[in-house]
Amino acid sequence: MDSAAPIATDTATAPRQLFESSGVKALLDQLDAELIGLAPVKGRIRDVAALLLIDKLRQAQGLQSQPPSLHMSFTGNPGTGKTTVAMRMAEVLKQLGYVRKGHLVAVTRDDLVGQFIGHTAPKTREVIKKAMGGVLFIDEAYYLYRPENERDYGQESIEILLQVMENQRDDLVVILAGYKDRMETFFGSNPGMASRIAHHIDFPDYSESELMQIAQLMLTRLNYSFDDGAASSFARYVSLRRRQPHFANARSVRNALDRIRLRHATRLFGSEQALSREQLCTLEAQDILASRVFASPAPAEGAQAAAPGRSQGARTAMRSTEVSR
Repeated sequence: MDSAAPIATDTATAPRQLFESSGVKALLDQLDAELIGLAPVKGRIRDVAALLLIDKLRQAQGLQSQPPSLHMSFTGNPGTGKTTVAMRMAEVLKQLGYVRKGHLVAVTRDDLVGQFIGHTAPKTREVIKKAMGGVLFIDEAYYLYRPENERDYGQESIEILLQVMENQRDDLVVILAGYKDRMETFFGSNPGMASRIAHHIDFPDYSESELMQIAQLMLTRLNYSFDDGAASSFARYVSLRRRQPHFANARSVRNALDRIRLRHATRLFGSEQALSREQLCTLEAQDILASRVFASPAPAEGAQAAAPGRSQGARTAMRSTEVSR
C-alpha cells in the first residue's frame, strides 16, 4: 500500500471493514504471533490503531480532524519486546498514512550526542533526517540528560528533538525507551519532553510459563525441539536464571538456546556414525544441565536482581540500525 495516498474511505465504511482493508489487522495479528503475552501492551497498540482509524472516518464525514500526537514512551526491562512493538507501530502508522515510509531508526545516546562543542547538533539532525517519514526509537533515553556534568552536550540534543517533535510531528514519531524508574526521573527533569509524550506504555516482565512458550516458539522456527527431559530441565533453568543478575527476559532465553545448541552440536560432532534427522533436531537434558546456572548458589526465595543499564561500552557497540518496511 502507498502510504502517501490516503486510505479509501467513504461515509458508508464500517470500522471493521477499514480495519481489515487497511492491512492494520494483519500487522496486529503478526504482532500477536511474534510476541507471547504482553496483553496490556498489545491492547494499547490496538487502542492507538482504533483512534487513527476513527480519525480517518471522521475525515470522510467532513468532521474536524487533526493528526493526534503519537510520540510514545516504552518502559520495561530488556528483552520485553519494546523494539519489536516499535517496528510494528511504524508499519501500522504507514498503513494508515500517518508516516510516509514506515521505517524504524533505532539509536542510543552515542548516536545523538557529540564529544565536543559543535558536534552534537549535526549528529542529532542527521539521525532525525534519516528517521523522517518513520519512527525514531531512542533506547535508554534517560542517558541524554546528565545534570551532574555541566559540560555534557545531551541537553542540546534534547532541545533539537523537542523542536522536531512539536513542529514536524506529522512526519516523525519519536519513541523513548528505557527502565521505568529512570524514565520517570528523566521526564521529571525535562517537562518539555514529558508534555510531548502522549502515550506511556509499560512492558511487564515475562512469567516463567511465558518464557517457556517463547523458547518453544524460537526452537520451532529453528527446527529444533526439546525431548521430555530437556523440557523439564530448561524449565528449571528458566526458574533459576530469571532470579539472577542481568536477566533480560526473551533476550536471555534466546542466548541460552544458542549456548544449548552449541553443546548439542559439540556432543554430536564426535559421532562416527551418520546422524538422523531426529538427532540433528532434538535437544537433550545433558545439553542444558551443563550450564553454569545449575552450579551457581541458589538466590533467596522470591529474589530477582534488577537488570542494570548497559555499560557505556556495550551501548557504544549498539550502533544505529535502520529497518526498512
